[in-house]
Amino acid sequence: MARVRRIRELRGQRVLVTGAASGIGRAVAEQAAAEGAIVHLTDIQAELLAEVADRLRAAGAVVASADACDLSDYEAVHDLAQRITAEHGAMDVVLNVAGIAFWGTVSSLEHEHWRRLVDVNLMGPIHVIECFLPPMVEAGRGGHLVNVSSAAGIIGMPWHAAYSASKFGLRGVSEVLRFDLRRYRIGVSLVCPGGVATPLTETVHIAGIDKASRSFLRAQAGFRKRAVTPEQAASSIWDGVKRNRYWVYTSPDIRLIHLLQRYVPWGYTLAMRAMSTGANRVLPEVERARRADAPAADSRSNAVR
Repeated sequence: MARVRRIRELRGQRVLVTGAASGIGRAVAEQAAAEGAIVHLTDIQAELLAEVADRLRAAGAVVASADACDLSDYEAVHDLAQRITAEHGAMDVVLNVAGIAFWGTVSSLEHEHWRRLVDVNLMGPIHVIECFLPPMVEAGRGGHLVNVSSAAGIIGMPWHAAYSASKFGLRGVSEVLRFDLRRYRIGVSLVCPGGVATPLTETVHIAGIDKASRSFLRAQAGFRKRAVTPEQAASSIWDGVKRNRYWVYTSPDIRLIHLLQRYVPWGYTLAMRAMSTGANRVLPEVERARRADAPAADSRSNAVR
């Protein structure tokens, strides 16, 4: 059986990073560039991406390409991959980092939230895999694929049903590819971050929740206390790649609750119930408002009948 090619050092390796304009993606790209990798960067935020690329080049890094791209658009990803592969050859490491977040209860989430999360967080990485992995296979050099899922791709976090749909999906893709790609000496890492202090935590949309409320601000402050920096998360990711680890955690709390889920299921169930109860303390005013509107909606519906 073929052994996976270990990426023991990044110098001279061709590395593609999605979501490279901010957060974990930027930190991953910066660390790879600092170690001498030839980095290819993409993000939907063109201006921020250009700033990151300029800063890296000014520091002496080799940024071979930096192209804005909407990963949910298959044709755009296909064209990007064709151009990069034709000009620079197959990648050695591909990192699917880009993602978005919408949270909310099933009563507050809209259809567009579910659809957009699947399009970006699941189909985006799939498009990258479709377009960048076959050239790696054909090159025959081996390499590594990194898919950034989430703690919400492992456990049942409150209000995360739509987000988890995309992140559990990416986990399933990774679980199959870790075996399918082994014959080509390509390793796979599934990254499951917990709290990471990225811009995503400030811009995340939580359907039905007033982000200026006291309860939410308290919860946000607690999150920030426990969160690791993007640089710490990036270091964990590169350590996982170099050690050819499949499960990569960016903080010990997620490793612990994953172990609890696997080996002490009743303890995991109690922990999740407690987490859900705590999270839902900020919901009563929202639910009261929704119920207050319900009779009027019902009467209108009955009138139509």
